[in-house]
Amino acid sequence: MVESAFTSKELERYARHVVLAEIGGAGQQRLKRARVLIVGAGGLGAPAALYLAAAGVGTIGLVDDDTVALSNLQRQIIHGTPDIGRLKTQSARDALVRVNPEILVVEHPMRLTGENAASLVRGYDIVLDGSDNFVTRYALADACAAEAKPLVTAAAGRFDGSLTVLAPFSTGADGAPNPSYRDLFPEAPPPGVVPSCAEAGVIGALTGVLGALQAMEAIKLVTGAGEPLIGRLLLYDALAARFDTIAYKARPR
Repeated sequence: MVESAFTSKELERYARHVVLAEIGGAGQQRLKRARVLIVGAGGLGAPAALYLAAAGVGTIGLVDDDTVALSNLQRQIIHGTPDIGRLKTQSARDALVRVNPEILVVEHPMRLTGENAASLVRGYDIVLDGSDNFVTRYALADACAAEAKPLVTAAAGRFDGSLTVLAPFSTGADGAPNPSYRDLFPEAPPPGVVPSCAEAGVIGALTGVLGALQAMEAIKLVTGAGEPLIGRLLLYDALAARFDTIAYKARPR
């Protein structure tokens, strides 16, 4: 593929990336060509989308069927008070274009389901899961596995959260298959066991930490910098200010 030259404004905008040996001009070109789908324009998707837009990801897709509510604004920093009542995809698109008018934002104002997940992820290179329920998480993970799309998935509790990268369609350095979401979580917990954030509460800055980490993993996947969290589950305890990493493997097929 012939790379398009950066404009003078793009060179200035991404200057701090270009001087990084791990990114450079080639990595920034890969970001410009990348297509990233974000499922959920809420607590996790908001910071992830903002950082990916700022990083110069050329096309960002947003999947969400909800509208902005006042209670969202404590953590969903992509939206503002004037956006209350608007579709989250519309509000988020406007915010992303304000950050970086050089990118394309594609709205998908719908709920992701088992029926439409494959067609949604098929047009993108990498997918970020910022959903808040297990039905969506399993449907998205299954679709990404079937369509061979890396999935950066995160979840937030009250003061803690987790993050991992899934690529079960490929193998690791040892030749063994990479684990899937169902290797990590074979079954969803029974309904009512895991309370929603409306029931249990969530500290707003926690979703910012995890969403930023999702953006970082996506940037690594696009540029080839570093080692993505494949086969590793990152755990964050905000109250103790502690990160832990747990390795996990694919179960026998």
